Amino acid sequence: MRSSLVSIIIPTYNRAHTIARAIKSVLNQTYGNFEVIVVDDGSSDDTEKIVGNFSEKRLLYTRQAVNKGAAAARNTGIRMARGEYIDFQDSDDEWFTEKLEKQMEIFKNSPPHVGVVYTGFWRVQNDRNVYFPTPHIKKKEGNIHESILEENFVTTQSAVVAAECFQKSDVFDENLPSLEDWELWIRVSKYYEFRFVKEPLLKAYHQKDSINTNLPASIKARTLILEKHYPDLEKGGGRVLSIHYYVLGCSLCEIGTLGQGRAYIVKAIKRYPYTVKYYLAAAIALCGHKTFTSLLKIRRLVEN
Repeated sequence: MRSSLVSIIIPTYNRAHTIARAIKSVLNQTYGNFEVIVVDDGSSDDTEKIVGNFSEKRLLYTRQAVNKGAAAARNTGIRMARGEYIDFQDSDDEWFTEKLEKQMEIFKNSPPHVGVVYTGFWRVQNDRNVYFPTPHIKKKEGNIHESILEENFVTTQSAVVAAECFQKSDVFDENLPSLEDWELWIRVSKYYEFRFVKEPLLKAYHQKDSINTNLPASIKARTLILEKHYPDLEKGGGRVLSIHYYVLGCSLCEIGTLGQGRAYIVKAIKRYPYTVKYYLAAAIALCGHKTFTSLLKIRRLVEN
């Protein structure tokens, strides 16, 4: 197992100012049998030049002429990969040196039906570190299908995936403008168990232009996930569907689509009428966009 080749895929788009840090953190891994595939998703900055400064035989660079998004870039890397295992790094994040070794050690001692080993991580925003996954996630390993249907707690750059998972479950869905990693884990978790390394082994830096901060993209992606996985979500009972309706409703209200947002919040209440915050959100949405967003910011500050 220690001789197993790991293909590490780094999709990047206009990250010339951070890509070197990400690559260095991969090359400094204590587990040495890997290849690094940098997929440049049509950058217009000096990304190619920065990557070219590395004289490392294990480092491969390919460029897509047109920007197609992170899912397409990762799929390009998966098609190029030669490893039995596939790992992902983001071009603005940083791994700790023992990350890959600790994950591969778990694979070494796990049965074949374990398809993903992921780790805890620090999310860094404004020089503040927040640990994920949060304590309220009760089922972090084993058969996590029901837990992952509720919300995503496996960030892509923390996960090593057995290559066979992509043959069984397919690759990233390129129709999703966001949340494509979550949708992938929903599919993979139907067939494979997950293992969790209970310590932070990377830093994920929050960027202002990250796709995760693009609310319209997140709304579209969650809507598509609802459509695609509705039968599984419905099996989880009214509570699971209500979570999705509530998040969609709040997101729509946040961008000013109050009527549609309130409709989703009401759907959440009908599906699971036992959560007080659903009623509060529905009431606040009646007060207008400005009041809703102001109170939402206050709630987030309190939570943080």
